[in-house]
Amino acid sequence: MEGATATAVPTIDDEFIDRFCSGRATEQDARRLASGDAETCTFTLLAIQQRLAGKQADGPNTPSGAKPPYEKPAPKPRGKQGKKRGAQEGHPGSRRKPPIEADQTRDWVPESCPDCGEKLQDTGEVRERLTEDIPEDLKPVVTRDRLHRGVCPRCRTRFEGKAPDVLPRCQLGNRTLVLSAMLHFLQGLTLSQITETFNFHLRLMLSAGGLVQMWHRLAEILFARYQQIQEQSLDAAKLHADETGWRVQGKTHWLWCFASDDAIYYLIDRSRGSPALLKFFTREFEGTLVSDFWSPYDSVLCTDQQKCWPHLLRDVASVDEKHRGESDWDSFRRRLMRAYKDAKKLHAQKPLIQEEPYDTAVVRLEGRLASMGAESWDHSDAKRLAKRLAKYGNELLTFLWYDDVPSSNNAGERAIRPAVMIRKNSYANGSDRGALTQSVLMSVFRTLRLRGLDPISEILQALATHTQTGITPPLPNVSAPEG
Repeated sequence: MEGATATAVPTIDDEFIDRFCSGRATEQDARRLASGDAETCTFTLLAIQQRLAGKQADGPNTPSGAKPPYEKPAPKPRGKQGKKRGAQEGHPGSRRKPPIEADQTRDWVPESCPDCGEKLQDTGEVRERLTEDIPEDLKPVVTRDRLHRGVCPRCRTRFEGKAPDVLPRCQLGNRTLVLSAMLHFLQGLTLSQITETFNFHLRLMLSAGGLVQMWHRLAEILFARYQQIQEQSLDAAKLHADETGWRVQGKTHWLWCFASDDAIYYLIDRSRGSPALLKFFTREFEGTLVSDFWSPYDSVLCTDQQKCWPHLLRDVASVDEKHRGESDWDSFRRRLMRAYKDAKKLHAQKPLIQEEPYDTAVVRLEGRLASMGAESWDHSDAKRLAKRLAKYGNELLTFLWYDDVPSSNNAGERAIRPAVMIRKNSYANGSDRGALTQSVLMSVFRTLRLRGLDPISEILQALATHTQTGITPPLPNVSAPEG
């Protein structure tokens, strides 16, 4: 219609859309959007939806596998100057040691020139090399053990000879038993994969049920070592603790992991609370317990506790993803991050600072966290995390007092990760006895590996001693020498 005044269409730019996506839009922004025509509103709302979907799929806590490959950033170069993989120039090389001597010798003589077909003349030159391989005919060795019997002339008691490399009433040797257990409880192979490997590749016929029963017997013999690992863990200077879900007979259980520098103890229990912790902490722990903020750890009687900073920082990043720009939350985040950076800087400078000024600086940091925890925050997430600081503020800075205590529970998460991989492959356990066997054998195998010992040879020696004496020898404490 002539003379009518056209309504001005509002200009919608990226900054305007960002304010809606980050939760910073004002009432004026909303009225500005509503004052436009239907087409402008439609495309603006679609742009906001698309931007929010992209942010949700690309947050700081989003697993790498959930992102499309084309949306992942290019990998950063290794090191400051993009160093190549492997040992750097000037470092000694690392390669497998060649065999000392050969079991057989083969001669390979070329007969004719591959280019023209002329017969070659012998030059007398020979180049030698040593290679190792698995024999073509892998055939199990069947042994007939003749167990001679004797009688004591004094008490007239009869005794029978014992084979050191096989358990009583067992048709499979100890090496097969220990190797199969290592493949399952250390390497994470499934029961079907193990039986298939023995039946078709090693030509040793095994059944799944028979193998499981043998593992139960092995766990009974090594149970004394399982208890020894528990005692040695309680004597450690520091201990990392973590837990994850587990299934036993289709019911939810929990796998607890307690890791020291030279031992790993696994416990599968129905409880995720203090009852399970009391089964492990049978006495006061005179070291430092490193864990996350799961409240049952508060019931542990110990000298000190160190709470995991990365767990707290991940919570902060998750909240910051949604509420960045809100003044109360931004203030809390900035102060907390500044305290964390100051703590890490102080820890790095500890060797250069005298004892009294260092102690004073640590006390000031504890006061800063306590002050944040005592303040009244309007933002709900700031208030929630402030309560955590009020409760665990000093336990976040324990690593500043002890040289060998880390600020994170990374060691505990690394120790429990192999068990998580086994859970993924083997679907946990079908009975309480199976859960106990799982706990015992995972603990023994991984502790031996952690101490640099060969699990197969070491357990074979223990089984031989147990067969002859009825006593399981204690777990070696000293790591095997390298090489």
